[in-house]
Amino acid sequence: MLVGKELLDKARSLSNRPEDDIARGCGYVGPTGRVLRKSFYRALVEAKGYKLPSTSSQGSGTRGRQAEFRTRVHGNGNLLIGHAYTKRLGLEPGQEFKIELRQDTGAIWLLPMDQDDDEASLDQSIDNLQDQP
Repeated sequence: MLVGKELLDKARSLSNRPEDDIARGCGYVGPTGRVLRKSFYRALVEAKGYKLPSTSSQGSGTRGRQAEFRTRVHGNGNLLIGHAYTKRLGLEPGQEFKIELRQDTGAIWLLPMDQDDDEASLDQSIDNLQDQP
């Protein structure tokens, strides 16, 4: 991928071509052959001497979807808890939980299956959940 003066010179020489051809001619093509327009335009702006805010290490500059701590029941009746939440809790694929429904509060509790079902462990789980922010 060309940068700086080389990029500007090559882009000028291809200026009679479509934008995608210019970007492709300057080397802004991904591994799948897709034209990397955002990277190309960004490099052009920087080559012109404008300073742009730095981007993430992947160059996308976006953070993706963020956890909202909200969900809804889907039309098929399923309730989805996404990856962001399971990752934050440190849950691993294959872990099993007992689902406990609290009718008085409308809460759903996930209790690890490896705990004993005796009253002491249930009380300990409740205390741990109440201590979390």
